[in-house]
Amino acid sequence: MKLLILDAGHCLSLALAREVNRRSDTRLMIEEGPVISADALAERAPDALVIPPLARPISAEPAAVVAHAEAVEACLKACRATRTPLVWCVSDQLYEDGHDAPIDEHVIPAPRDESLRRLIQVGDRIRQQYAEHLIVRLGPLFALDGASAWLSELIDSLLAGDEVRVAEDVIFCPTSADAAAMALLGMLHQQHCGAQAWGAYHLAGTEPVSGYTFASMVRTQLATRLEGLGEQVELGPLKALSHHHDQPLRRVLNCRRVLEAFGVHQKPWRLEVGRMLDTWCHGRNGGAAP
Repeated sequence: MKLLILDAGHCLSLALAREVNRRSDTRLMIEEGPVISADALAERAPDALVIPPLARPISAEPAAVVAHAEAVEACLKACRATRTPLVWCVSDQLYEDGHDAPIDEHVIPAPRDESLRRLIQVGDRIRQQYAEHLIVRLGPLFALDGASAWLSELIDSLLAGDEVRVAEDVIFCPTSADAAAMALLGMLHQQHCGAQAWGAYHLAGTEPVSGYTFASMVRTQLATRLEGLGEQVELGPLKALSHHHDQPLRRVLNCRRVLEAFGVHQKPWRLEVGRMLDTWCHGRNGGAAP
């Protein structure tokens, strides 16, 4: 199977590249930019085109959100012209107001923000115009490298002694970029073999948690590992923010459909964070065992 993924520096693109390097059944081509023309797509002739998500669209500049929407629409046009399956990964933040219960795939996001609604229009257009698509809604991605790699950003801020301000009343399911990459490859291989299970899917880590609790766990585990390396580092403090005073906003994705259709299990984000911190310490220790 041959895949083409856009946005070379994105943490999901890097995670896909790492996962492909461990396999012999997949070839990965990566484009630097966020869009590709029909001619370029026809020349590369991939079995699917993968578009990484725009991270944190709620806090992104409206111009960046619109630019991403326009790029996806251009890619849709190219995919239709070349009959190339399209995989668009999107942030769970499109469910702007959250939901009391876990959110199923059939629930189309209905954000109030105008720029976020622009992304919903793109999703509607994909569903209406092109059957061979996967829209994969992801929980907040974390990784050690690449653009939008939340974990690396958090580690850098803590090591610099900066105050990390995180909401304690927004509940979601953090998602390892490595786990997402592994799941996407599994899904696409089944599609390549004729599964024909096109449509929208949710993919997120297990155990809903607030951003503040996630950051607290990272800070505690980081401090423990640095102490094990014999380093005395004063990590930056955490500050809990409260945006929803009545009750926490829950943005929890129900990932049952991806399990039923593809056999993809959610990975516990706590284990993935621990593994990544071990990898980070291994590199910090010069490659020696931590």
